Amino acid sequence: MFIPEIEKCSKSDIRAYQEDRLAELLVYLKNHSKFYQKLFKDNDIDIREIKTLDDLVKIPVTTKDHLQEQNTDFLCVSKNKIVDYTTTSGTLGDPVTFALTDKDIDRLAYNEYISFACADGSDDDIFQLMVTMDRRFMAGLAYYSGIRKLGAGIVRVGPGNPGLQFDTINRIKPNAFITVPSFLLKLIEYAEKNGIDYRNTSIKKAVCIGESIRTPDFELNPLSRQIKDKWDIKLYSTYASTEMGTAFTECGQGIGGHHHPEMIIVEFLDENDMPVKDGEPGEVTITTLGVEAMPLLRFKTGDICYHYTDKCECGRNTVRLGPVIGRKKQMIKYKGTTLYPPALYDLLNDFKDIENYIVEVSTNSIGTDDILINVGSKNISESFEKKIKDHFRAKLRVAPTVKFQKISDIYKKQFPEMSRKPITFIDNRDKN
Repeated sequence: MFIPEIEKCSKSDIRAYQEDRLAELLVYLKNHSKFYQKLFKDNDIDIREIKTLDDLVKIPVTTKDHLQEQNTDFLCVSKNKIVDYTTTSGTLGDPVTFALTDKDIDRLAYNEYISFACADGSDDDIFQLMVTMDRRFMAGLAYYSGIRKLGAGIVRVGPGNPGLQFDTINRIKPNAFITVPSFLLKLIEYAEKNGIDYRNTSIKKAVCIGESIRTPDFELNPLSRQIKDKWDIKLYSTYASTEMGTAFTECGQGIGGHHHPEMIIVEFLDENDMPVKDGEPGEVTITTLGVEAMPLLRFKTGDICYHYTDKCECGRNTVRLGPVIGRKKQMIKYKGTTLYPPALYDLLNDFKDIENYIVEVSTNSIGTDDILINVGSKNISESFEKKIKDHFRAKLRVAPTVKFQKISDIYKKQFPEMSRKPITFIDNRDKN
């Protein structure tokens, strides 16, 4: 198993390394970034005074609004150096365009190489890539490039189409998936309906993207328990975004995604953009290292997580990231209770009779949040609706409105044309 030397170093050595890289980045931004040139000037920031990671708090944060409103001002290279354009998924707003140079694509490949190696990957593996490589999706390109650098085999099947997925398994005998974990349940359902002995195929593990598979204490959540109860393959959790161009990936210990300090600086901030205390959840805030076209400084991802600093038994001495508790902009205040969508998803995934769902949040007549859960199920009885609501009351003290819909109708809403990720949350709240 390959581990970069910096990830095995002492915390003081990792910190010193990152501070040297930070100094290089600040000079680069001052010389090349229109956005950060203005930010430094408007806030009277002398980059020579930013010498340590603790000094980062002197610099205002960068937000998704900045990226959306001033997108081209972040570009640090001429257009003839750009070789690829990608966009974010637009989960929390309009998609943002990101440009990449040759150097940036090499960086992506290296990140995924060390990330797959972290997830016990090797050149003996054959990965079935079950995500799109088109539609301006950075992740598909990154996975493909990283697996090539790892020296492993790749089968580019893409998302959906369970029949083709199993045909590929039978023909090529891959041993690993790269997939959204909820799709594994669709594969299991298809296999059981079609008499496929999926438990005795060549598949041994899955690198899971886009959805959490663990609770904050690193136990398997309801989604992954449903998978494991049916198909006992090894599941690895990941966390990544287009903006950071970097992944936090679990090792075999399954206790959080490992930070790659050669790729990004990571902070965990409170409402006032200050570091949280140990043991408190904070908003993941990143500073990219080694990005040429569109580097970011103190970018707030909107994701709230816990982090852990004790050394992992795998030999890495880096910060570990817990599963996303929720996204800051998706926080719900419902009947005096603060909720995040992942807590709702976990409870819905407890019910095997629920085929699919979409959570909708709106503003009611008195200006507070309302929750409507659209449920796709063959069981549409009043007793089942009561069972769902009682489960919510028992776990969260409140029960949202439940509405049964056709499974096919919800599926269409989850996967609209050009969508790269399943939609499970719709925010219809007043934005004023």
